[in-house]
Amino acid sequence: MPTFDAYDGTRLAYHLRGEGEPLVVLPGGPMRASAYLGDLGGLDERRRLVLLDLRGTGLSAVPADPDTYRCDRLVDDVEALREHLGLERMDILAHSAGGSLALLHAARYPERVARLALITVTPWALGMPATAADRLEAARLREGEPWYEEAFPAFEAWLKGDGDFDPVFIPFFYGRWDAAAQEHVADRAGQADDAAADVFLSDAAFDPPATLAALARLTAPVLVYAGELDGGPRPELARRVTEFFPRAEFTVQPGAGHYPWLDDPEHFTARVDTFFAG
Repeated sequence: MPTFDAYDGTRLAYHLRGEGEPLVVLPGGPMRASAYLGDLGGLDERRRLVLLDLRGTGLSAVPADPDTYRCDRLVDDVEALREHLGLERMDILAHSAGGSLALLHAARYPERVARLALITVTPWALGMPATAADRLEAARLREGEPWYEEAFPAFEAWLKGDGDFDPVFIPFFYGRWDAAAQEHVADRAGQADDAAADVFLSDAAFDPPATLAALARLTAPVLVYAGELDGGPRPELARRVTEFFPRAEFTVQPGAGHYPWLDDPEHFTARVDTFFAG
């Protein structure tokens, strides 16, 4: 398993899949091991995926200082990976919470980004979180599915702080609650660190005005990719992100949830490949 040293000596691991030009992939969670990304629906047939395990996740070492889980402090881990790979500029694909890390990296190191794809990204770094109302609006689109009647009340209670996370509402995160989605859920055990996730999202990690000002000067093309049925972000919230980049495009995958490469792999890989092909 290839590894490299971060700025503070923490040993970080990454996974290589496929052949071709490298595409650096930042996982979400926050702080979820990159294994859940798989081959991104077959994207590894087009690009060599470089899937980073953020510090303390997957095969990467636990840092001596837990404060380094903060999103803004992970930026230099991404930059250390670029240097390790010997890339002058890199294509980056970021999923979910990894999008905030990618946004902070692009703001700090704009000259190092060739192209950036933001896949179902909730833009905490821009001061634009998905709300409970957003998530419930998306959830109501699933009315009529066989699991909805049991799942919706539990989901609503959790979002309002009146209940615990309940696996019964996990189907809301997928566009299709089929065998692929269920297998994806079954594989998630041990992939995330909740304590590290809380640090990742620390208020001190984000300075939205400064980040927005920096991103306004980013020259790299940006793709903002939403799932039609996703609640975090809803397509409208994702679309607003494009307003902050000089060169951005927006797309919505029909029938997709938070993991669009599972819902329709062919649609996902074709659209993302077209973007990175320029």
